Amino acid sequence: MLRLDEDSLICDLAETYQIYDYRQLPLLKVAVFACGLRENSRIKMKIGDQLLPTNTLLLAGIADRLSLLLWSKTKEAQKGKNRPSLILDNFQEIKSNEKVLIFDSSEEFEQKRKEILQGKRGED
Repeated sequence: MLRLDEDSLICDLAETYQIYDYRQLPLLKVAVFACGLRENSRIKMKIGDQLLPTNTLLLAGIADRLSLLLWSKTKEAQKGKNRPSLILDNFQEIKSNEKVLIFDSSEEFEQKRKEILQGKRGED
């Protein structure tokens, strides 16, 4: 956790346990405190690569389903017009900037892997 983001861990320890200088405590005790942090703490969200807490995503999903349900009862829905925009889609756009590669065979995968590894060796 310290290597990933020390500042987030310090902030979470201060907020949760009022520990302002973790270096004065034994390492094992700091580890116990870090494991006891809530799931939506800064460091645990960073470890899980989450942009938003799970509760927020669930609430957005509920709101999306409700808006689609209400829209489906309208005359516009019968014509397929003015479909409401979904909140979860907006959250996904934030993460969709990451590049995803799809391979049709293991040979294609191995070839791309070799290219990437050779490229990284050349940068060193």
